[in-house]
Amino acid sequence: MRPTIVFLAATLALVPARGPAGAASSVPAGAAASAAPAYLDAPYAPARDGRPQPSVAQLTELGRAMFFDPTLSAGGRIACASCHDPAYGYGPPDGAAVQPGVTRGNVAFRAVPSLRYLHSLPAFTEHHHDDEGDDSADLGPTGGHTWDGRVSSAREQARLPLLSPAEMGNADEAAVVRSLARSAYAAQMRAAFGADVFDDTRRAFGAATLALEVFQQSPRDFYPYSSRYDEYLRGRAVLTPQEARGLALFDDPAKGNCASCHLSAPTPDGAFPLFTDFGHIAIGVPRNRLLPANADPRFVDLGLCGPLRTDFIGRPEAAAYCGRFRTPGLRNVALRRVFFHNGVVHALDEAVRFYATRDTDPAHWYGPDRGLDELPAAYRANLNTDPPFGGRPGDAPALSEAEIADIVAFLKTLTDADLPSSPAPLARDRDAGTSTTPQSPRPAPGRAARPSPPSRGSAR
Repeated sequence: MRPTIVFLAATLALVPARGPAGAASSVPAGAAASAAPAYLDAPYAPARDGRPQPSVAQLTELGRAMFFDPTLSAGGRIACASCHDPAYGYGPPDGAAVQPGVTRGNVAFRAVPSLRYLHSLPAFTEHHHDDEGDDSADLGPTGGHTWDGRVSSAREQARLPLLSPAEMGNADEAAVVRSLARSAYAAQMRAAFGADVFDDTRRAFGAATLALEVFQQSPRDFYPYSSRYDEYLRGRAVLTPQEARGLALFDDPAKGNCASCHLSAPTPDGAFPLFTDFGHIAIGVPRNRLLPANADPRFVDLGLCGPLRTDFIGRPEAAAYCGRFRTPGLRNVALRRVFFHNGVVHALDEAVRFYATRDTDPAHWYGPDRGLDELPAAYRANLNTDPPFGGRPGDAPALSEAEIADIVAFLKTLTDADLPSSPAPLARDRDAGTSTTPQSPRPAPGRAARPSPPSRGSAR
């Protein structure tokens, strides 16, 4: 299933309507207050009172500056790019299961996802109906940003790391706005949003998250479609015999069956595949015992059922969603050293091997005595059992070692041309399961250069 592609054409022409704190709303002369348009109290609204509207180019460059600015974190040590490294497809810079925030001892418990190819990610819906196939079928929970889909837009997602104690650590929106007002691009923000933009915290913070959202809609940076597989689809490249075998296995419903969730073919309207249907699925990856949060045996990450997402907690009919996480896209996956929502796997071939042998060799994944150790027994029925899952312990897996190698060879064709061909380095502190030292962000492309309880404010 593939959701309708939605761009921000309408959003990009909008600017904040709110003036300085305490300022009265402006209503056209002679109009009753009740007749004022609803957008006047919205975070973004059509420009009025002669203020300029920021252009897409202005917003993109502002968002780029913010994305690489470590001063937007408490203590000024990490930027968005510290975890979402452009050199690795805006994914993690190494193989640490989770990336460090500014507060020592307050560690997230989910792996960093890539931000590339999210331009058509739809808002979360509990009941998705395919608009390019059988629209009568309920395909279940789909979409939304973060592993559990709990926010609807990149703008909403951007606020989470800025305010998370496990990530950038700002106390509140006002702290972020104070940093923005002192930044090297403060004048650009005033030019784009008005000289008084920093007088209203809500307005300034909203302007910043809008700029970050628009930057993440930049085709050059976030969806170039420049991989060798894209060239193959254009008829300008050929796959090697091993890559072609890998693609066939990837698509084969009886073998890899990967394309049932990681769509590999162009859509009927010709759009190139994103290698995800954005659906939420339970696959039962092993518990990552190196994560500080998992030192507490009572802690369990159930994805749609919490702990970060709370709207399904306590709903009996939502029990079928527990253990589900959003299907990530596979573009640039060969550059990653950390896989699945908890970062428990650190090699691409091992990630593919999990699908092939979860049921035929469970002791390899969960230990000889534990069985499925991350998903409580009450929710085991939620596990996906489609191929290559299935079989009994000791059976031959659906994929041989040679076939796993073929699929990995194909997945390497999904790396964009502007990125390196080799994966990210190994974690700096694998024994701890995390990187323990915040990393300075790389400069923007083309520019110079415990454990406490898990945080509930994580952006992931």
